[in-house]
Amino acid sequence: MDLRPIKQSFSVEYNYQLHFAKGLFKLDNLLFLNIIKDYKDYEAVKLLFVVDKGVVGHHPELLSKISEYCSVNKNYLAHTQSLVLDGGEQSKNSAEYVDIVLKGINENAICRHSFVVAIGGGAIIDMVGYAAAIAHRGVKLIRIPTTVLSQNDSAVGVKNSINFFKKKNFLGTFAPPFAIINDSDFLKTLEQRDWISGIAEAIKVALIKDKHFFTYISDNALALRNREHEPMQYVIYKCAEMHMHHISQGGDPFESGSSRPLDFGHWAAHKLEYMTNYQLRHGEAVAKGIALDVTYAHQVGLISESDLDYILSVMTTIGFDLMLPLNSDVEINNLLAGIEEFREHLGGELTITLISDIGTKHDVHEIDLGLMTQAIEKLNHHFALKQ
Repeated sequence: MDLRPIKQSFSVEYNYQLHFAKGLFKLDNLLFLNIIKDYKDYEAVKLLFVVDKGVVGHHPELLSKISEYCSVNKNYLAHTQSLVLDGGEQSKNSAEYVDIVLKGINENAICRHSFVVAIGGGAIIDMVGYAAAIAHRGVKLIRIPTTVLSQNDSAVGVKNSINFFKKKNFLGTFAPPFAIINDSDFLKTLEQRDWISGIAEAIKVALIKDKHFFTYISDNALALRNREHEPMQYVIYKCAEMHMHHISQGGDPFESGSSRPLDFGHWAAHKLEYMTNYQLRHGEAVAKGIALDVTYAHQVGLISESDLDYILSVMTTIGFDLMLPLNSDVEINNLLAGIEEFREHLGGELTITLISDIGTKHDVHEIDLGLMTQAIEKLNHHFALKQ
């Protein structure tokens, strides 16, 4: 008997949408209702809400608004429970919060035709998405991000994760959400740090993909710092659009290869977050990582001194502190160890995205640790002189 290998291939089409809203749970706002009705309009759909405690603190009427909205539309929306959990990176640092969400899914009989609705910053949305993806091999997820960074970057992708073994995003899944809804009202109560830090992800995609977008960010740097609504909405929209286009058109939505241009600046950012016990916001760490990698790009001759100064000037005008919190050779070496950890996370060949011009990415497969050390020293010396 000839037992030849049986080979088969198949493709699966994924569709998801990013919506924009203001006052999502006001009774006259039909967006959320229509999203659920578009899925099923002949019976009520079960909904489990998981809400960031910090968001509830800034919007104390939110839970009652959700309950009232679902009650008024009870023929379509079956509100089971609203879990309120701590947000921030602590929600991702163990499986504790995942277990709470899984318990909520189980006890409320949330099935694959029900929805988990995550409301909060990028960390809690990451964690809730991971729980939703592993429950019943995947229950449907709606993301309602509440920070600049989550509205323009982390919540618009297809990744979900928690940190484990002291490594960023060690446990995770690729599972596209059913929908994402950006409600601009949530941005009004952000601390200044959180308002600014999310702009780092827009700077990231502009530097590697779109020179004109970086020019827009440059021209509006002070307006962004001063919390002007219109330029921030454009930055969020453009960044999210570019992010989603990369996922759908980049040829590797589930990152099976080694090149991940949207992780520009992230090898150092992930390590800096851990080294500072997550006292740095993710966007603040990304800004520092970008600053380091463009400095290194100059060190190896990829970009000019004037381009380097221009990029750093735009970032500091927005309000970023680009000093690296490294006070000894031991700390520098700890940061550099993040390069190998990044390669391990990607698997296969090391691929670090740099730039060869503003708007043009340039992948490299090795890092000169001596020159990277010089880049660290050059960057910190540059800003030490300005203090």
